Amino acid sequence: METITHNLVAVVIQILCFTLLIFPWNLIFTIIFAFISHIIFDALAVITYHTPEVQKEDKFWIVWHYFIYAVSLLSIVIFFIPYWLSMFFANVVDIWDWFTLRPIQKKKRKRTPESKWGDKLYFHPIVDWVREKLFFWLPKRIYKKSGILIEIVIILVFILLIGFLGGFTYLF
Repeated sequence: METITHNLVAVVIQILCFTLLIFPWNLIFTIIFAFISHIIFDALAVITYHTPEVQKEDKFWIVWHYFIYAVSLLSIVIFFIPYWLSMFFANVVDIWDWFTLRPIQKKKRKRTPESKWGDKLYFHPIVDWVREKLFFWLPKRIYKKSGILIEIVIILVFILLIGFLGGFTYLF
Protein backbone atom coordinates (compact mmCIF):
# COMPACT_ATOMS: atom_id res chain seq x y z
CA MET A 1 0.00 0.00 0.00
CA GLU A 2 0.95 3.61 -0.24
CA THR A 3 2.18 5.93 2.51
CA ILE A 4 -1.17 7.68 2.81
CA THR A 5 -2.89 4.37 3.50
CA HIS A 6 -0.36 3.47 6.19
CA ASN A 7 -0.74 6.95 7.70
CA LEU A 8 -4.54 6.83 7.83
CA VAL A 9 -4.56 3.35 9.38
CA ALA A 10 -2.00 4.57 11.91
CA VAL A 11 -4.18 7.54 12.86
CA VAL A 12 -7.15 5.23 13.49
CA ILE A 13 -4.95 2.92 15.57
CA GLN A 14 -3.65 5.77 17.72
CA ILE A 15 -7.12 7.24 18.23
CA LEU A 16 -8.47 3.86 19.34
CA CYS A 17 -5.51 3.02 21.57
CA PHE A 18 -5.52 6.43 23.24
CA THR A 19 -9.29 6.27 23.70
CA LEU A 20 -9.53 2.72 25.01
CA LEU A 21 -6.27 2.20 26.91
CA ILE A 22 -4.48 3.96 29.74
CA PHE A 23 -0.85 5.02 29.89
CA PRO A 24 1.57 3.29 29.18
CA TRP A 25 -0.52 0.66 27.38
CA ASN A 26 -1.85 3.23 24.92
CA LEU A 27 1.71 3.97 23.74
CA ILE A 28 2.83 0.34 23.73
CA PHE A 29 -0.16 -0.94 21.77
CA THR A 30 -0.10 2.02 19.37
CA ILE A 31 3.49 1.12 18.46
CA ILE A 32 2.79 -2.62 18.16
CA PHE A 33 -0.46 -2.29 16.20
CA ALA A 34 0.95 0.41 13.89
CA PHE A 35 3.93 -1.79 13.05
CA ILE A 36 1.74 -4.85 12.45
CA SER A 37 -0.68 -2.78 10.35
CA HIS A 38 2.10 -2.08 7.87
CA ILE A 39 2.73 -5.78 7.42
CA ILE A 40 -0.97 -6.57 6.99
CA PHE A 41 -1.73 -3.72 4.59
CA ASP A 42 1.37 -4.37 2.49
CA ALA A 43 0.31 -8.02 2.30
CA LEU A 44 -3.09 -6.81 1.03
CA ALA A 45 -1.42 -4.62 -1.61
CA VAL A 46 -1.79 -7.39 -4.20
CA ILE A 47 -5.40 -6.25 -4.68
CA THR A 48 -4.29 -2.73 -5.67
CA TYR A 49 -2.34 -1.24 -8.57
CA HIS A 50 1.11 -1.64 -7.07
CA THR A 51 3.72 -2.54 -9.68
CA PRO A 52 6.97 -3.78 -8.17
CA GLU A 53 9.01 -1.89 -10.74
CA VAL A 54 8.93 1.71 -11.91
CA GLN A 55 6.84 2.26 -15.07
CA LYS A 56 8.48 5.48 -16.36
CA GLU A 57 7.01 5.13 -19.83
CA ASP A 58 3.43 4.74 -18.57
CA LYS A 59 1.70 8.13 -18.17
CA PHE A 60 -1.03 6.59 -15.99
CA TRP A 61 1.56 5.20 -13.58
CA ILE A 62 3.36 8.56 -13.44
CA VAL A 63 0.16 10.57 -12.81
CA TRP A 64 -1.04 8.10 -10.17
CA HIS A 65 2.28 8.25 -8.34
CA TYR A 66 2.48 12.05 -8.43
CA PHE A 67 -1.04 12.11 -6.99
CA ILE A 68 -0.32 9.47 -4.34
CA TYR A 69 2.94 11.18 -3.31
CA ALA A 70 1.12 14.50 -3.00
CA VAL A 71 -1.72 13.13 -0.85
CA SER A 72 0.80 11.14 1.21
CA LEU A 73 2.73 14.33 1.92
CA LEU A 74 -0.54 16.10 2.70
CA SER A 75 -1.46 13.35 5.18
CA ILE A 76 1.89 13.82 6.92
CA VAL A 77 1.35 17.59 7.14
CA ILE A 78 -2.22 17.23 8.45
CA PHE A 79 -1.70 14.40 10.93
CA PHE A 80 1.95 14.63 12.02
CA ILE A 81 1.57 16.73 15.16
CA PRO A 82 -0.96 14.64 17.07
CA TYR A 83 -0.29 11.25 15.41
CA TRP A 84 3.45 11.18 14.68
CA LEU A 85 4.06 8.17 16.91
CA SER A 86 1.68 5.83 15.11
CA MET A 87 2.58 7.21 11.68
CA PHE A 88 6.27 6.62 12.31
CA PHE A 89 5.78 3.03 13.42
CA ALA A 90 3.29 2.34 10.62
CA ASN A 91 5.98 3.38 8.13
CA VAL A 92 9.11 2.10 9.91
CA VAL A 93 9.15 -1.04 7.72
CA ASP A 94 9.57 1.09 4.58
CA ILE A 95 11.89 3.56 6.29
CA TRP A 96 14.18 0.70 7.33
CA ASP A 97 14.00 -1.40 4.15
CA TRP A 98 13.87 1.31 1.46
CA PHE A 99 15.67 4.29 2.96
CA THR A 100 18.22 2.63 5.24
CA LEU A 101 19.16 -0.90 4.15
CA ARG A 102 18.81 -0.58 0.35
CA PRO A 103 21.18 2.40 -0.01
CA ILE A 104 23.78 0.73 2.22
CA GLN A 105 23.40 -2.57 0.39
CA LYS A 106 23.66 -0.81 -3.00
CA LYS A 107 27.00 0.75 -1.98
CA LYS A 108 28.31 -2.57 -0.68
CA ARG A 109 27.27 -4.37 -3.87
CA LYS A 110 29.08 -1.81 -6.02
CA ARG A 111 32.30 -2.87 -4.32
CA THR A 112 31.37 -6.56 -3.96
CA PRO A 113 28.56 -7.56 -6.36
CA GLU A 114 28.03 -10.98 -4.77
CA SER A 115 27.62 -9.47 -1.29
CA LYS A 116 24.64 -10.72 0.65
CA TRP A 117 25.09 -8.10 3.36
CA GLY A 118 21.78 -7.07 4.86
CA ASP A 119 19.62 -9.67 3.09
CA LYS A 120 18.39 -11.08 6.41
CA LEU A 121 17.71 -7.65 7.91
CA TYR A 122 14.78 -6.71 5.66
CA PHE A 123 11.23 -6.60 7.04
CA HIS A 124 9.44 -7.14 3.71
CA PRO A 125 10.03 -10.92 3.67
CA ILE A 126 7.67 -10.96 6.68
CA VAL A 127 5.08 -9.21 4.48
CA ASP A 128 5.58 -11.87 1.79
CA TRP A 129 5.14 -14.64 4.39
CA VAL A 130 1.90 -13.07 5.69
CA ARG A 131 0.63 -12.67 2.12
CA GLU A 132 1.40 -16.31 1.28
CA LYS A 133 -0.08 -17.71 4.49
CA LEU A 134 -3.12 -15.47 5.08
CA PHE A 135 -3.98 -13.71 1.84
CA PHE A 136 -3.01 -16.28 -0.82
CA TRP A 137 -6.65 -16.35 -1.96
CA LEU A 138 -6.77 -12.67 -2.93
CA PRO A 139 -6.80 -11.75 -6.61
CA LYS A 140 -3.50 -10.40 -7.93
CA ARG A 141 -4.24 -6.93 -9.33
CA ILE A 142 -0.83 -5.25 -9.03
CA TYR A 143 -0.65 -4.55 -12.77
CA LYS A 144 -4.34 -3.71 -13.22
CA LYS A 145 -4.90 0.03 -13.32
CA SER A 146 -8.41 -0.40 -11.95
CA GLY A 147 -6.68 -1.45 -8.72
CA ILE A 148 -6.34 2.24 -7.84
CA LEU A 149 -10.09 2.24 -7.21
CA ILE A 150 -9.63 -0.28 -4.41
CA GLU A 151 -6.93 1.82 -2.78
CA ILE A 152 -9.02 4.99 -3.19
CA VAL A 153 -11.94 3.25 -1.48
CA ILE A 154 -9.66 2.11 1.37
CA ILE A 155 -8.34 5.67 1.74
CA LEU A 156 -11.85 7.14 1.78
CA VAL A 157 -13.08 4.57 4.31
CA PHE A 158 -10.24 5.45 6.67
CA ILE A 159 -10.78 9.21 6.21
CA LEU A 160 -14.45 8.71 7.11
CA LEU A 161 -13.48 6.52 10.05
CA ILE A 162 -11.07 9.19 11.32
CA GLY A 163 -13.84 11.78 11.01
CA PHE A 164 -16.28 9.51 12.83
CA LEU A 165 -13.75 8.94 15.63
CA GLY A 166 -13.14 12.68 15.97
CA GLY A 167 -9.61 12.57 14.58
CA PHE A 168 -9.94 15.94 12.85
CA THR A 169 -11.16 17.90 15.87
CA TYR A 170 -7.69 19.23 16.67
CA LEU A 171 -7.75 21.08 13.31
CA PHE A 172 -10.69 23.27 14.25
